[in-house]
Amino acid sequence: MAQGEPKWETYRSFLAVMTEGSLSAAARKLALTQPTLGRHIDQLEADLRLPLFTRSQSGLIPSQAARELLPHALAMASAAEALVRASSGADAEERGTVRLTASVVVGAEVLPPILTTFRETHPHIAIELVLSDLRQDLLRRDADIAVRMVRPTQEALVARKIGRIGLGFYAHRRYLEKHGTPRALDEMARHAIIGFDKETPFIHALRRAGLPLTRELFALRTDADLAQLAALRAGFGIGVTQIGIGRREPDLVALLPGALKFEMEMWLAMHKDLRATRRMRLLFDHLAGGLAAYAATSRAE
Repeated sequence: MAQGEPKWETYRSFLAVMTEGSLSAAARKLALTQPTLGRHIDQLEADLRLPLFTRSQSGLIPSQAARELLPHALAMASAAEALVRASSGADAEERGTVRLTASVVVGAEVLPPILTTFRETHPHIAIELVLSDLRQDLLRRDADIAVRMVRPTQEALVARKIGRIGLGFYAHRRYLEKHGTPRALDEMARHAIIGFDKETPFIHALRRAGLPLTRELFALRTDADLAQLAALRAGFGIGVTQIGIGRREPDLVALLPGALKFEMEMWLAMHKDLRATRRMRLLFDHLAGGLAAYAATSRAE
């Protein structure tokens, strides 16, 4: 490495300060002392000949140069993590690490039993599960395999359509015993509805499907899908969930079948370069089978 060219450890320290917000928090995350981490920041500023932070009594304030550098440091971190995963097992061996990403609901509610059966068959393959409703970049190797609810479009990806996931109205039996069961959409306004706080493209899609949704209709407003599902299970009111989740819960009752005519596509994707890696292929094929079985229970009647 040429003299003056920044080392990865200085970028790693910079990234920790940017994501953690302070030297002390970054030092704890990296298991370094604050003076060591401070030296890394000073060295990176010297190597780049850029002021990255303004020192103040409240801590380090990122400069514009630091904010512009951040996405590149994130890309370096993703590449470093992908390198570690790639070196964790030979291509032809059933061992190593696979990084899997999915939406919060799919990752928490659908994947655990599927991953459990995979683990029983392939105990030497470790799985890193990233739950996010933001799409992880498979081309940048933020993850190896992704479960997505929209069709992947990048040519460098291998994508398999799993099926379609329907949504429906549900309520807990306890709620319905206390408040009655709505027999038509116009009766829903008299009930406690669980819904969103901020409008999203998904909400706009529901409107296009014929549901006149506004946040003022809701007795509970949250954009956290798992919080909505937890409130539904607690008997707070009526909410929307995936039909596959609703059908497996004996205390959740489907309401107004056919009133919500909305389905999402489910896709499985990975980078083409990973097809020859045995552990990737094994998990990809296992997920395809398990998710297809789930999708079969999630179609609207």
